Amino acid sequence: MDESLVWAVIASTLRVAAPLILCALAGLLSERAGVIDIGLEGKMLFAAFAAGTVGVWSGSTAVALLAAMGVAIMLSWLHGLACVSHQGDQVVSGVAVNIIAAGLTAVLGIAWFKQGGQTPPVSDAVRIQAVAPSMADSALFGHNALVYLSLALVPAVWWLVYRTRFGLRLRAVGENPAMVDAAGVSVTRLRYAALTLNGMLCGLAGAYLVLAQNASFVPNMTAGRGFMALAAMIFGQWHPVKALWACLLFGALDAIAIRLQGVSLPMVGEVPVQAVQALPYALTVVLLAGFIGKSVAPKALGRAYLKER
Repeated sequence: MDESLVWAVIASTLRVAAPLILCALAGLLSERAGVIDIGLEGKMLFAAFAAGTVGVWSGSTAVALLAAMGVAIMLSWLHGLACVSHQGDQVVSGVAVNIIAAGLTAVLGIAWFKQGGQTPPVSDAVRIQAVAPSMADSALFGHNALVYLSLALVPAVWWLVYRTRFGLRLRAVGENPAMVDAAGVSVTRLRYAALTLNGMLCGLAGAYLVLAQNASFVPNMTAGRGFMALAAMIFGQWHPVKALWACLLFGALDAIAIRLQGVSLPMVGEVPVQAVQALPYALTVVLLAGFIGKSVAPKALGRAYLKER
């Protein structure tokens, strides 16, 4: 393989993996607290819509980012209201978030912009540009701030989860919430704190799709990235660094799939575009099927906690 092609694939891998990393870290924080988050996809999608809409109306990158995070946090709180405050089924609640996001973003987009659910393109002033424009062709140094932030958040989340009192309590509430409650710490408050951080990261992931990758919101533009991030988190055994490598693997497959379109391989011929595009999703299914039973999840994951009186 040509060296320039290798560096191009590395650069594309980092760009594609950034929202996956943010979303996987969001799911990790939620599930370490004992709350299953199937709704990563929906929160990222709604955050992308909020970033596109507010970015067009306000002309401000900061306001668009805040709107994306705010919407995702509210969806996380809605999930918490259903399954933490009222002990509802966490999987059903997460699926509901996905359905609400897929339907409502399309309906609001059509009603507000009359463009088939799309938003108008955000201006270049609102888009997040490369940190070093002069090195835009570099595989490692030509990316925007959100790419580097996603990478920096991996050790930050590791430190938060494994080296702080909050992280110790977070892991404890995902393993044995009754013990945490007996120690005088509110299980509900801890789980809502985890969901708030979860919403912030999902908001950044969704904003990235509009402000850094595409120029406008398109219905269902997440295209299963939330589920890929969920698979990466499980494959990474609910550990930030291992989840990072899984996200980079998905990103590399996606980057290679883009490069393989229309290319003729020896003894194979031209690879069908559909087969190439399906590679990352096929790996998601394989990893979920092969590793979901082998990875040891937090013991209280998916279990509602009702304080004894």
